Amino acid sequence: MKTLLKLIAMAALFALPLTAMTATEKQPNVKIHKVVFEVAIDGSEKWEAALRNVENVQKSLGAKTTRIEVVAHGKGIGMLLATTAAANPELKATVEKLHANGVVFAACENTMKKMQISKDQLVPLATTVDSGVSEVVLKQEAGYAYIKSGG
Repeated sequence: MKTLLKLIAMAALFALPLTAMTATEKQPNVKIHKVVFEVAIDGSEKWEAALRNVENVQKSLGAKTTRIEVVAHGKGIGMLLATTAAANPELKATVEKLHANGVVFAACENTMKKMQISKDQLVPLATTVDSGVSEVVLKQEAGYAYIKSGG
């Protein structure tokens, strides 16, 4: 009986690697692109230009194979304010569409404290991070490509 159990256990051990190899061979090797956009600029025109870059990356690399985070700090935080969204429906629609396609929008809590902005003043889809600059550093360390939105 012990010999039979040993044989079954050894057969199972040899079969596992073959099963795993067959399963991974069936799945295509999909490259996941990771991009972090830093937005620290002011003005709807500049924010719209930054968001066009995000859209272009998704179109070019594929929304399903691209992870994108937009980090807003300093003057860029205005892009994620509910009052800005209410005043600029086109900007609001673009942010909502990108978010629906998987883009993460993160507001810097340091900037929020400095400008006395509470979380409920942000658009509902926005997340927050302790430090916008630190978030960019962490994303770069995690292999994200870095894009700074300039003016």
